[in-house]
Amino acid sequence: MLTVKLKPKHRPFCFSVKGHVKMLRLALTVTSMTLFIIAQAPEPYIVVTGFEVTVTFFSIVLYILRLDRLIDCIFWPLLDIINSVVTAVFMIVISVLALIPETTTYIVIGGVFGLVASVFCIADGALIYRKLVFNPSGPYQKSAVHDKL
Repeated sequence: MLTVKLKPKHRPFCFSVKGHVKMLRLALTVTSMTLFIIAQAPEPYIVVTGFEVTVTFFSIVLYILRLDRLIDCIFWPLLDIINSVVTAVFMIVISVLALIPETTTYIVIGGVFGLVASVFCIADGALIYRKLVFNPSGPYQKSAVHDKL
């Protein structure tokens, strides 16, 4: 007799912990960028936060549309961890530079939001790393070509 294996119900990205952390990270980075724009901060502050907003937004769209399952030639978790680390480093540098000199209140608040966003970037990378290390049989495991035959 043939048994049918039902797939476990997929939890949408928006309702997962990873999704919440990414969207909170996006909101904090957008807030930081907006405060830098309002305060007419130096251009590198605005450019770096704008770039991070763009990359985070497109990664959220990628996961919502499940394009990571469609494009399987890229190992998305590793790319996501690298993105989180690079974003955290850039946001820490920009935020510390915004907090050091005596500047306007908006630049200081933007720097604080940038530091909080970098904490969430580190948390995002840690969540993905934990998933890779402690759940290797999960959805991120690559199978060999000869296993498919």
